[in-house]
Amino acid sequence: MSDFHLVDPEGWEYDLQSVHSAYMGYFQLHSVPWYDRSWGHLFETFEQFLTFSWPVITVTDARTGRAHIVTRLTSIGAFLKMIRTRFGETLPQIENMLQVTPFETAQRHLRNVNDWTTYKKLYATLPAVALSAFRARVRSGDPQAIRSLWTSRDKTFLAVGFMWSERNSQTCLEWGYATVRCGHLDGLGAWPPVPGTNYRKGHYVIVEYANKVVNRLNPNYPWMYAFGESQVVPKAKLPRIIQSVISSLVSPDIETSANNLVLVGHGVQADIQRLEEMKIKFPPNTLVVDTATLQRTLSGHTHIPSKHQSPRPNIVTLLHSLGIQPPCMLNNAGNDAFMALYAFQRMVDPGSLPKDMVSTMHQGAVHQTPVPSPRISGQHNPVSHIRQHPSMLTTRLSYVGGMVGEVEKLSLTSPISPLLLPVADGNRPGQADRAGSLRARGGSSQRDGCASPLGMSAVDGVGSEGPTKE
Repeated sequence: MSDFHLVDPEGWEYDLQSVHSAYMGYFQLHSVPWYDRSWGHLFETFEQFLTFSWPVITVTDARTGRAHIVTRLTSIGAFLKMIRTRFGETLPQIENMLQVTPFETAQRHLRNVNDWTTYKKLYATLPAVALSAFRARVRSGDPQAIRSLWTSRDKTFLAVGFMWSERNSQTCLEWGYATVRCGHLDGLGAWPPVPGTNYRKGHYVIVEYANKVVNRLNPNYPWMYAFGESQVVPKAKLPRIIQSVISSLVSPDIETSANNLVLVGHGVQADIQRLEEMKIKFPPNTLVVDTATLQRTLSGHTHIPSKHQSPRPNIVTLLHSLGIQPPCMLNNAGNDAFMALYAFQRMVDPGSLPKDMVSTMHQGAVHQTPVPSPRISGQHNPVSHIRQHPSMLTTRLSYVGGMVGEVEKLSLTSPISPLLLPVADGNRPGQADRAGSLRARGGSSQRDGCASPLGMSAVDGVGSEGPTKE
């Protein structure tokens, strides 16, 4: 377009329609018979007012988040000068016009509005303008904008976690997720969400790398998922599984309103990049919340990590800053996703969760699932070609601060840190058999029935998104 121009939004701060409305109010207050004046036709309707050909841009008010069609004070002065020059009368420059503070800092498209049709078309773009600004506010960690998502009780928050091989950044070892459907829970009267029962969660281990590829610099713990049963799946099926989980949560893509799905994560941009590499599609109107950015905003720190620092923030730092003692082994994709969503809820709605996370778990001892005999999802027979987890050499009794009951501390030949596996009260120290299950010496091979974090049975997979099934 020949008339396409970009302008800096600074100084464009007066809502155009409020200018017309303010002068009509001034005429009424001061009993000005504008309808008898030679220039009165310019104020008969807003459409007549537009014939001056106003230069305008669209911006969002930083205080309210509402979108506006705004003009400059100099343009208002030019309008008053035109009346003085053409009709010989002087109108004052009044102050009760709506003044906004533009949220946008990038250059905006300048348009000239001289009729109602043009104004109507421009007005129809305001919802999209407001959505674009709102997405930017959420992405930048604006606490007010992010809390409004939670308090609306109609969004679905999804946290995802990946574990990738240190030797090959394209090799995915694990994937986990946790999600809370606020609209569903609010409809059932189950508010606020209880993480142990109202979070839907899952954990998937890639069969081709299970017990074969182990990270050494930053060890991962694929068999330490604490919130349910891990599923072992082929790597070819993982993208389909992820896409199906997302598809079950998203709403249609509408340009003028945000999606029901909100993606949450600690250093979430790295997860988004991985999802894009796997051809996983998110609707363009999906909102993204980075808990690392949100925490910096809440704590008053505006420092942006340099390029020389770790590209992905450590979730342990976030949990410690919130006073959360993780009840599970981190560096497990499923546990990381669950704790990211838990930390998000703690930040946006502190009153909905106890100050001490462990206090929500007195119904049972905290434990991680013993190393299982993996099964491929959809098959009934154990996977025979997966080799045994690194052998466990010694066992000894130890106690973990803050936990009740005896646990076994198993030293491994691999570089993985010692794993803590629980023993139910009353059992003697156990050992892991070839199938990976915990077997008491001289007893049966039945798996322990300890309760998992948040009062949910990790063995039975108890836990739903509400008091009743969907």
